[in-house]
Amino acid sequence: MNERKINFKNKKILIYGFGKSGISCFNFLKSDNFCTILDDNTKNIPVKFRNRLINSGKLLDIRFDFIILSPGIDINNCRISSYLKKNRSKIITELDVFEISYPNINKITITGTNGKSTTSKLLYDLLKINKMDVRLTGNIGYPILMEKKIKKNTIFVIEASSYQLDYSKYFKSKYSVILNLNPDHLERHGTFKNYVNAKFKIVKSQTKNDYTFIDSENKILSRLVKKKRIKSKVIKIDYLKYKKYFRQIDNIYFKNSSNKKNLSFIFNIAKVLKLNFRTVINTANKFKGLNFRQQIIYQSKKLLIINDSKSTSFSSTIPLLESYKNIYWILGGLAKKGDKFKLKKKYFTNIKAFVYGQDRNLLINSLPRKIVYQSSQTLKKIIKNLNNNIKNDDDKKVILFSPCAASFDQFKNFEERGKFFNSNIKYIIKKIKK
Repeated sequence: MNERKINFKNKKILIYGFGKSGISCFNFLKSDNFCTILDDNTKNIPVKFRNRLINSGKLLDIRFDFIILSPGIDINNCRISSYLKKNRSKIITELDVFEISYPNINKITITGTNGKSTTSKLLYDLLKINKMDVRLTGNIGYPILMEKKIKKNTIFVIEASSYQLDYSKYFKSKYSVILNLNPDHLERHGTFKNYVNAKFKIVKSQTKNDYTFIDSENKILSRLVKKKRIKSKVIKIDYLKYKKYFRQIDNIYFKNSSNKKNLSFIFNIAKVLKLNFRTVINTANKFKGLNFRQQIIYQSKKLLIINDSKSTSFSSTIPLLESYKNIYWILGGLAKKGDKFKLKKKYFTNIKAFVYGQDRNLLINSLPRKIVYQSSQTLKKIIKNLNNNIKNDDDKKVILFSPCAASFDQFKNFEERGKFFNSNIKYIIKKIKK
């Protein structure tokens, strides 16, 4: 396909934020445009790009046609906030650049609060098994503009965060999926309503030839679909329809309710794409999951260890707490604004909590009194406490590392946090094996 860069030729473009997303935008656009780079931390910018750097004090000297924002930029809380607000009409995202450059490519865009990465990877695996030319991109860590050799039949599976969608203007998707919605990222969006509206953009931009997939039990989404008079074909996911297929899946990864729900979305997408359900079942049985996302790192008759370092909210952890017994639950970090713990009382006695980190007292106060807990300042100390308290008996135990909070108080990101947990939990594995 040769639709690339038609609408950006000879344009003056400011790229603000030069991480993975910013670099991919620059490399995609640079040959036909005057691209300028701005980043709050110039030390992180590779030397080969520094000749395109601009000082924020000289922004007014250039009349930019487009301003491409990195997903991590909050226009209300950044060094050039006033400039961005005055030029908001020029702000676009990497998703917009892709849409303008490849308007006819089929896209399946997956968003929601929890399970985006897992569902995106599972769908990607399914399409691969069906021998399709499929690309997995977006918030999962693969910038969409880095993809090459795109053809007419290429399908993009895009994991889209609220940050990526918030400032997008032109992006649209043939198939739009909203898995679930719970209060999240309120420190950025301000209100739950703003957060929902950012997610809902992928539905509002659709036409009558497009498809929307939403949770049938989600009243907020059902109201919005009705209120906004959505043009696309809306498919509401009924999880009970797929019970008979779940019985054919022998993969512990799909034991908990959240992954079952995500798999129900896959069944519905497969139906629309006219794919055989047998390939969905085979894909699910072979699925190994993603690192640090409900990842099973050890399993025996006595012990199951789950590394869910990606968890940054209570809503992402609740399905796991409901799915197992005799749980030693490690949580901690920087708590999310507006986050609430909603677990049915019947599960309280199954859980022993080990809480660490900067906001440990806030997290402890969110837990019901019936949940027994211990607390410590660091993750290393809390794992040591767990090692001293876990019983080496015949009862099956589940060690669940699902922090329900951001990692930045002690770690660079959730990956670093997950790796740290894996390296320190091995002593407990040795203890249980004896």
